[in-house]
Amino acid sequence: MSTSSLAAPNYSAAAIPRVVNPWIVAVAVVIPTFMEVLDTTIANVALRHIAGGLSAAVTDGEWVITSYLAANAIILPISGWISVRIGRRNYFLLSIGVFTLASVLCGMATSLNMLIASRILQGLAGGGLQPSSQGVLLDAFPKEKQGAAMTVFGIAALLAPVVGPTLGGYITDNYGWRWIFYLNVPVGILALVMCNALVFDPRYLRAQSTEARKQHRPFDILGLCLLAVTMISWEILLSKGQEWDWFGDPFLRVQTLAGLFVLGLGGLIFRETRYDNPLINFRTLKDRNFRICCIIIFCAFATLYANTVSLPALLQSLFGYDATTSGLVLSPAGVFAIITLAIVGRLLGRGVDTRYLMAAGLFVLGIGGYWMSRLNLEISPWQIVWPRVVFIMGLSTIFAPLNVAAFLRIPPQLRGAAVGLLALLRNEGGSVGTSVSQTIQERRDQFHSLRLGENLDSLNPAVNSYFDQVQPGFLQQTGDPVAAKQMALQSLADLREQQSSALAYFDTFFLFAVIAVALIVLVFLMKRSVAEKGAHVAAE
Repeated sequence: MSTSSLAAPNYSAAAIPRVVNPWIVAVAVVIPTFMEVLDTTIANVALRHIAGGLSAAVTDGEWVITSYLAANAIILPISGWISVRIGRRNYFLLSIGVFTLASVLCGMATSLNMLIASRILQGLAGGGLQPSSQGVLLDAFPKEKQGAAMTVFGIAALLAPVVGPTLGGYITDNYGWRWIFYLNVPVGILALVMCNALVFDPRYLRAQSTEARKQHRPFDILGLCLLAVTMISWEILLSKGQEWDWFGDPFLRVQTLAGLFVLGLGGLIFRETRYDNPLINFRTLKDRNFRICCIIIFCAFATLYANTVSLPALLQSLFGYDATTSGLVLSPAGVFAIITLAIVGRLLGRGVDTRYLMAAGLFVLGIGGYWMSRLNLEISPWQIVWPRVVFIMGLSTIFAPLNVAAFLRIPPQLRGAAVGLLALLRNEGGSVGTSVSQTIQERRDQFHSLRLGENLDSLNPAVNSYFDQVQPGFLQQTGDPVAAKQMALQSLADLREQQSSALAYFDTFFLFAVIAVALIVLVFLMKRSVAEKGAHVAAE
């Protein structure tokens, strides 16, 4: 979007209509945002059920997730451009309506191909919800309550991936996987009705839209094609990389996708920085605070999704929990997330420097991850709950201050592009965290299995003692000495695999804990950022 021809927006009190209580508007716009973010994780626990119900391979079922994320990633960075052209209110309502319709089609799918096509439509529609709702929130609240606005948005953006596996597991276990998608229908209709009545474009945004339409500038088709190639190749690479053995892929699929991603990204940056009417405005990255916030939000959400994927898998595979029970173990963290967000919002309103809050949040995030890495297989459920609570509290401490710091010094005419770019990196961080955690878990599992097996031989007294203890029991069951010996060997092998898998999960937690703490260095490279009274930090 060209910025030189757009008039500077007027942020006076009369420019933004406040005919209703902003908290009512907040409820209206948070509902569809929560619904959209929820759909990035709610289907993860149901992939096996989906694949079985549609007579497809489990590995093919992963396209249900990949297709949604790829479509979402294409729309997020250009949402600001679309909002200016058709109006933010119109775009928001259109996104809610199409997202709800696509959810119906997902639930009605009779084949995997139909489900994937519906998920693509769902992802394209959902990509406009996060940036639009964030802009509406920040325009609806008074200037001195920008921290409160970011707190409300944080509830949707943080709680959705936290409760997604819990809710998805419960619905799948009790009602079937189709209701994961049908759940969006009544929520979407409610959101559409509320937002239609409560959400309006402020005057400055209507003026921008009118001016942009008068210019009749050509649509950047080449930029859109480059963006699509970049994001599709990236999402497929992340989703299938481990299955295809990354750069060891003998069929060169990973290498081809990596090449397409590099060429597409390079071409996109070259095109958008030189085109007069770009879809993605990379000028936002000139601001140091925004650049650093992009890196932190990317890594923080990678840490969140890695933890959200790994912890339920650990509980279900090694502790024997079902999807519902493992979800319930993770759920208490959501309550503490809301409490933390409220406290942080008040601190922002009192003028606390965002850098201190972000540094504290990253440190707590690292502590939570490290605590999880020190667990073992003999713990009770409550010994899992509290490390997860600490982990989520750390992430909740980061979210609102980061959004304030990111947009504080961005020129008003660039904030739409900035919101879309930050939302894209937030989502892509989740994709990277999911992929990296799965890769680390599988490869460290192999490593620990080999290391644990090095001393499991007949010369080890502990091994002989173990056989002396378990073999008589197996002999009593079978009456066959040979079978009893084989069963004892198999039980030892099972224990080795169980321990190696647990150690691999703990390694994953430790790695992301280190990443979280390392990010603290970046925080103090930022400029001081305080949400002072009267400072407008909105983003459209």
